Amino acid sequence: MHDAASRTTKDAPVVAADAGVTFVMPVLNERAYLERAVRTVLEQDVAGRPVELVLALGPSSDGTTELARRLAAADPRIVLIDNPAADIPVGLNLAIRAGRYPTVVRVDAHSELTGDYTRRALETLERVRAANVGGIMRADGRTPFQRAVARAYNSPIGLGGGAYHSGGAEGPAESAYLGVMRRSVLEEVGMFDESVRRGEDWELNLRIRQAGYRVWFDPELAVTYWPRESWTRLVRQFFATGKWRGELVRRYGRRNSLRYFAPPGLVVLAVLALVLAVLQLTGVVTGWASAVASLIYLPVVAYAVLVVGMAAGPGGGSGWRDKLWTLAVLPTMHLSWGTGFIGGVMRGAHDTVDTSRLGTRNTPLP
Repeated sequence: MHDAASRTTKDAPVVAADAGVTFVMPVLNERAYLERAVRTVLEQDVAGRPVELVLALGPSSDGTTELARRLAAADPRIVLIDNPAADIPVGLNLAIRAGRYPTVVRVDAHSELTGDYTRRALETLERVRAANVGGIMRADGRTPFQRAVARAYNSPIGLGGGAYHSGGAEGPAESAYLGVMRRSVLEEVGMFDESVRRGEDWELNLRIRQAGYRVWFDPELAVTYWPRESWTRLVRQFFATGKWRGELVRRYGRRNSLRYFAPPGLVVLAVLALVLAVLQLTGVVTGWASAVASLIYLPVVAYAVLVVGMAAGPGGGSGWRDKLWTLAVLPTMHLSWGTGFIGGVMRGAHDTVDTSRLGTRNTPLP
């Protein structure tokens, strides 16, 4: 939650009870996940409202586009548009503009909606007159590695305790995961900023709140999210995300939560501890100076104990491979994100993209 969110006062417009819903999904190299994601969208309980699903197709190399065409041929509610730039905010704007209905639901090819997700979100939008409503991201996994990543996603230790990761009371929020939004408000604030390639949801919700509207968190809403399936893809994803957060800090300064500064702080401490260890081993730093400087090891050791405790504790998979992967995943996420953040703050994000979605070959889900 965010204090600024509670100061919003403008009610979002109410739409007709039978008004349709537009789902928008940017897609790139998601053949293993797309069909299931589409199915959960088209099976939504929306009390008889018309629906459409607009897929913004990036230049996939794994057969995703061909699969999307087959799905669209089988169901007229699916609309296909091209997103040659492959950027998520560009694809979202193209899909929103191609849609017809006054409520827009952002969905992701790596996500699966519970059956009553949209109906509940529409009820909440109308009840609190919010411009955007989101719920909880419930990460899940099918392999020891993916389960370890999901466990980190679902823990305050992993991603910093945002409400949509770890839950909390219903109320005004800083941002919303995916989001169910009023089209008129999106058009009023200028849609997604196409210059922001990661963190585009946070930036959009900042402008929604600055325009006076409510962004709302409803813990009864839940979305299953399937994380990246390999260590290298996870590193690339978190490095790019961290770099764009650094860019957002450059642009918006103190509007960013303090929790975003914890991973770069860990990176700085780890580097200083490594340098000090080398200086001590080579005899450059000795005596009382070495003893005083060694205090820098304390937060690093405390972090290591925290990671080990989470890996050994309850939750997630129970097998030893799940626990070993948790030991690797947590530092990977924090250090990759923190390193990217520092680079983003110092030099900006420029043309940084999330390459974890490019040129992949996913194993189909059972």
